[in-house]
Amino acid sequence: YERCFASPATIHASCEDYRAAATIDLEHDEADEDARIQCHLLVLWGRHGLMEKHFDVLATWREKAAGEVTGEALDCGHYLPEEAPEATTEKLEAFFRA
Repeated sequence: YERCFASPATIHASCEDYRAAATIDLEHDEADEDARIQCHLLVLWGRHGLMEKHFDVLATWREKAAGEVTGEALDCGHYLPEEAPEATTEKLEAFFRA
């Protein structure tokens, strides 16, 4: 992150992503409201993060998916690959091998 965020272009792109989340992404989400994801999903989130505290994560994704939804909270916060690299890798490898 440090190397990438030393670049003004990266900072600009990151800010644009947050701006889109509060503007055009809302329009796109509304247009896709009734669409269902057609593939199996693996959902991972941090046990100590916002998602765990405020949402039933699997139920939320099951509402949006036509296929199987599996997953779990990992023992970390928001940044799964950085905070729980082994667990993240293990879950991803198992999912893609299945």
